[in-house]
Amino acid sequence: MDFKIYNTLTKKVEIFKPVKQGVVGIYACGPTVYDLTHIGHMRKYTMDDILKRTLTYLGYEVKHVMNITDVGHLASDADEGDDKLEKGALKSGKSVWDVASQYTDYFFNTTDALNIIRPDVTPRATDHIGQIITMINKLLASKHAYVTQKAIYFDTNTYPNYGMLSGQNIADKQVGVRGEVVTDPDKRHPTDFALWFFCVGHFENHTMRWASPVGENDGFPGWHIECSAMSMHYLGDQIDIHTGGIDHIPVHHENEIAQSMCAHHYNNNEQFVNYWLHYDFLTVDGEKMSKSKNNFYTLDNVRSHQINPLALRLYFMGTSYRKPLNFTWEGAMSANNMYTKIITQAMNLQSGLQSNLASHKSDLWLVDEKYVNDFKQALCDDLNTARALAVVFEMLADKNINDADKYTTLIDMDKVLGLDIEKVVLALSGNISNNIIELAEKRKLAKEIKNYKLADDLRAEIETLGYEVIDTTTDGQDSYKIIKKL
Repeated sequence: MDFKIYNTLTKKVEIFKPVKQGVVGIYACGPTVYDLTHIGHMRKYTMDDILKRTLTYLGYEVKHVMNITDVGHLASDADEGDDKLEKGALKSGKSVWDVASQYTDYFFNTTDALNIIRPDVTPRATDHIGQIITMINKLLASKHAYVTQKAIYFDTNTYPNYGMLSGQNIADKQVGVRGEVVTDPDKRHPTDFALWFFCVGHFENHTMRWASPVGENDGFPGWHIECSAMSMHYLGDQIDIHTGGIDHIPVHHENEIAQSMCAHHYNNNEQFVNYWLHYDFLTVDGEKMSKSKNNFYTLDNVRSHQINPLALRLYFMGTSYRKPLNFTWEGAMSANNMYTKIITQAMNLQSGLQSNLASHKSDLWLVDEKYVNDFKQALCDDLNTARALAVVFEMLADKNINDADKYTTLIDMDKVLGLDIEKVVLALSGNISNNIIELAEKRKLAKEIKNYKLADDLRAEIETLGYEVIDTTTDGQDSYKIIKKL
């Protein structure tokens, strides 16, 4: 089954063909660790996770590299303003190193909560200054870069295909940025971008600094060169898939392509990256997420609304990654209810299996090939996660599949969904104390004598203890099931 994906470079959906058969290298633009990670970031990293899980599900061996930007990302992508790490340190009163460590930890705590598999390699820019300088020296030697008193710049006029990713030619791009404030009068062209900043002038007191590729002044790398140097170091000169947000297309990724192609002298039929994958924005109540609008939501905000972080995965998967997604608390709560229903149904299926082990042999429990095939086809259609979820619910509602195969198929599909279903079900199916059972029995008796107020009070008491009573019917007799609350 062919895996098809939209390639920003060619502007069309293409059949994926890796450089090396059966093996996929993915480079994902990682966080700039100067502030809290928010749920807008998490849409991107969740979809990176879905991409990786899908390729693994299809039988590929995947190597996933994601950088940590801990220096060199200025407030403006156009090489203007302060270094974001320096700004974060000034705001918090901590050192830049402590800020980077604090927010790196917060980022991974957030991705862990969403069951996002950690990348195989997470290189930090500050640990790869040597690779960055080597690449800059190559560009200087080949006349694709030049030196001013303030910085080392890439000369965009030396790369004729500059603008291919965004669809703008270099003349149009230069006109588009001509009105911006330029703090370096020796910069040759408006689209030229910094590979390295010298610690002079505005950056004279920059904390993070290293010996520069040229000259006597210390300096620090620009943001764009970091990704090229680190991606090639870990994945080679040709990378299968490179991911990022749509905001990276016109500047950051355009610059990555230019410097990488020129540093390594590719042939005309070769690319630095074969498939560029970009995710659209997550808005909040129809507006861009920002602290000034008080709609900057983090994992802590999600939990404060009693929403399971894993429900966000369902929320994100409900819309194509190439379309904007509007976040509302009502929508998040709906996703949370959907997640609870999936877990509850999985528990019912698993409970049924446990009570019928004598008539089922686990080696005969099979995935339903029809639904698995439909599930794979949806994923192979440009990561159509909404359709993949629809297949899951169709399978769960199918009365022609026995519980054993239904449960097995759901757990198999969860290899991509990443809802941690089997782990959650097993955790929620643990031993229940006699006190909880006694309260549930009292509630059952209260219902039988039609004392519904007492039954409701007992249900509420059980819930305050972290459990939930689900009414069921077995062979025409009213019964119940006790589960831990999600």
